[in-house]
Amino acid sequence: MDSERSAVINIGGIDFALVLTTRATKEIARRYGGLENLGEKLMKAENFELALDEIIWLITLLANQSILIHNLKNKDNPKPLLTGEEVELLTSPLELAGYKEAITEAMFKGTKRHIESEGDQKNAEAG
Repeated sequence: MDSERSAVINIGGIDFALVLTTRATKEIARRYGGLENLGEKLMKAENFELALDEIIWLITLLANQSILIHNLKNKDNPKPLLTGEEVELLTSPLELAGYKEAITEAMFKGTKRHIESEGDQKNAEAG
C-alpha cells in the first residue's frame, strides 16, 4: 500500500494500512455528517465505551479499505476483511488510544492532496 496515502497500525501481530478512500469518506459522512465533524464527535464522546466503539468502527473501516483495494487488484488471492469484534479482541484500550494518531495521519494523508490543490488554485488567482 502506498505510504503517501496510508498510516500503518499493528493488530494482533498483523500490520494493517489505514487508508481514507472516497468510499470511507462517504461512510464517515453518513455516520458523522462529514469529516469535519469526526474529531468533534470523538473528543466529545460522552463516555469511554462510546469513544472506544467509535475508534473501533473507524479502525475497522480504514483498515478494510486497504484490504478491499488488495482484493480488487488480487481477485485470485483475496484477504478476509477485519471485523470490529477482531479489533476488540486483539487490542487493549491503551493501544486503541494510540491508534488515534494513526487515524488522524490517515485522514490527513487522504485529504492532503485536495487541500493542496485548492490552495494552489487560490494562489494562482491572486497572482
